Amino acid sequence: MNGEELTEQETALYDRQIRVWGADAQRRLSKSHILVYGMKGTIAEFCKNIVLAGVGSLTLVDDRAVSEEALSANFLIPPDESVCSGKTLAELCCDSLREFNPMVRVSVEKGDLASLGAEFFDKFDVVVISCCSLATKKLINAKCRKLSKRVSFYAVDCRDCCGEIFVDLQKYNYAKKKTDGAAECELQYPSFQEAISVPWRSLPRKVSKLYFAMRVIERFEEAEGRKPGEICIEDLPAVLKLKKELCEAQSVNESHIPDTLLERLVMGAKEFPPVCAIIGGTLGQEVIKAISSKGDPLKNFFFFDATDGKGMIEDISNPNLES
Repeated sequence: MNGEELTEQETALYDRQIRVWGADAQRRLSKSHILVYGMKGTIAEFCKNIVLAGVGSLTLVDDRAVSEEALSANFLIPPDESVCSGKTLAELCCDSLREFNPMVRVSVEKGDLASLGAEFFDKFDVVVISCCSLATKKLINAKCRKLSKRVSFYAVDCRDCCGEIFVDLQKYNYAKKKTDGAAECELQYPSFQEAISVPWRSLPRKVSKLYFAMRVIERFEEAEGRKPGEICIEDLPAVLKLKKELCEAQSVNESHIPDTLLERLVMGAKEFPPVCAIIGGTLGQEVIKAISSKGDPLKNFFFFDATDGKGMIEDISNPNLES
């Protein structure tokens, strides 16, 4: 991301943003390369935000055809059925995003992200995956960590009125504003595997109940061979049984995961557009901070539940893994 200065055209187009976060931050954005997988409603909001912010390039991966569920949450999909015919979700979203900011190179990559080698991810500065299986989250995060350069990794999931963001910036240095200037700070992030392996009984009592509930849903879908979101109210008894087993294995009280919360996640596996906007906006803000190295980054989970309107940041890390 280092090297070239902003062009006159970029300076003119992004003038207001430059006044907010400076020319160096905008230059970093303009030279950054972002990969996103899974064109869900939350990702559509995120892509809109970073394209308008002026990243260098955005690559989309999603070979699925348009579905009724996708139309209900993804505003990038044209309502005209004739336009959608024969095109994948990624291709349709690509066409729409190019209209937001013609200076950003938006492209499509086809194929299964999990089957691509680590060298594929070396082309990017940020990798964002949406609504992926537990195994895929672990795999893509591990591939990003194997690279010689630091690649920021984000996993996002939105179900009904709830949302979750996981962040892995590996070893991350940034400038923190202080009254007498700026201080250089460093954070050490755990991988997704390391984070979810932290024993539940070692976590603070006030950790978001959504953290535990999302882990139960992940484990259930993995055990049943389901794709993310392939769950319904008929599965609730089995989900509650798994919750009981996990709580016993982790030596925590079952009250950490209310049955009513799991019921909401099971019944409302689809995205709720207003929540997509909040989660996608938060994700966009965090990616911009990570690229520009300005501002305190989120570490390492963010949860939002529209029923109480609260967003919570949780640091789920094993102290023994931190430097």
